[in-house]
Amino acid sequence: MNVSELAKGVAAAIGTSDADAKKAITAVFDQIAGAAAKGEEVSIPGFGKFAVKDRPERQGRNPATGEAMTFAASKKVAFTAAKGLKDKL
Repeated sequence: MNVSELAKGVAAAIGTSDADAKKAITAVFDQIAGAAAKGEEVSIPGFGKFAVKDRPERQGRNPATGEAMTFAASKKVAFTAAKGLKDKL
């Protein structure tokens, strides 16, 4: 499913235009991304939780040369599904 298909489904569910639904979906994702950029957790009851996690520095190998290399520490966004979503699966 892509954003256009999601927007059509949302528009049909709430009785609005596809364009308005797409704007709303984009706004929701922008808010989640903004909160993640600040390091905040976003919890949506019945769906799940988005949280920023630290990824420590680690060692790896260049697959072409076999040379050891260090990957810098970074941050990532992790999603944990809520029980309600898991039950639907």
